[in-house]
Amino acid sequence: MFDHSQVDADLLILGAGPAGLAAAQYGSRANLKVLAIEQMSPGGQALLIDKLENYPGDLNPRSGFDFAEDMRRQAENFGAKIIGDGVLSLEKTGSLFSAVLDSGRTLRAYAVILATGASHRSLGIPGEAEFAGRGVSYCASCDGPFFKGKKILVVGGGDAACDEARYLSLLTDKVILAHRRDAFRAQKGVAQRVLENPRIEVRFNTRPVEIRGDKQVTAVLLEDSAAKKQYEEPADAVFIFAGTVPQIGFIPAAWTQGAFTDKAGYIITDQRMESAIPGLFAAGDVRASPFRQVVVAAAEGAIAAHCAAEYIDSLKA
Repeated sequence: MFDHSQVDADLLILGAGPAGLAAAQYGSRANLKVLAIEQMSPGGQALLIDKLENYPGDLNPRSGFDFAEDMRRQAENFGAKIIGDGVLSLEKTGSLFSAVLDSGRTLRAYAVILATGASHRSLGIPGEAEFAGRGVSYCASCDGPFFKGKKILVVGGGDAACDEARYLSLLTDKVILAHRRDAFRAQKGVAQRVLENPRIEVRFNTRPVEIRGDKQVTAVLLEDSAAKKQYEEPADAVFIFAGTVPQIGFIPAAWTQGAFTDKAGYIITDQRMESAIPGLFAAGDVRASPFRQVVVAAAEGAIAAHCAAEYIDSLKA
């Protein structure tokens, strides 16, 4: 039997992006005591979206910030509590999870949903952070439609960069794909389709040095390593696909072996969003998934909360 006095919440949600906020809402509606921990502002990557126009049922485009605020208020209205803090470590003793926060506080719960997301690998060049959401993007399907007919620079050489460049070429015939190496890292079939696409100009041995503009992106300073020269290239948008990093640094190393994560470090789950650790669920960008969108993250958060509630009920039975 559990000593319920030692439990701070039924369900602990780590991360309060769209997946975490949806999980918080559905967990609270299932009559669970829910605590969500978010180091930054609630909303996660959605906060970077200038205009969210493809969320089903929401006809009027609005900022990711406004969308996230509505999700936060909705979750809190159902009873969820959001705590501003970071997570240092997560452990499981018996059937209870313990999360140690940056503040030194320890929270215990019957189940945990990991919704910490994944951070985009940034280039770390001047102008990248300044123009984020104003011409600099990390998601073609999110922001590409805003640049129909415009000149777009895509940065990267993997599968994601090639796939997104092809998607953007459906919106404009002015796509430049810059890769710092002399060949793509992408799968051969994916790379070949890019090379054969007349709407995409591929520039190997090329990397961005600086992103320039006023209120919006207007140009990019590029460096040709083969020719050993720099030049300014006019551009209306820069889409960066240098990879992402799942935010699981607080997870015990022993858990990340075997079937817990894939080769890239993303958490593997079943269709119930449950990981190889019983009672530990994952949703959103931190989860191994073929498609990362706000609507997908929200749906996964709802599933995770529903299944976590069933798991918790089984413990209490």
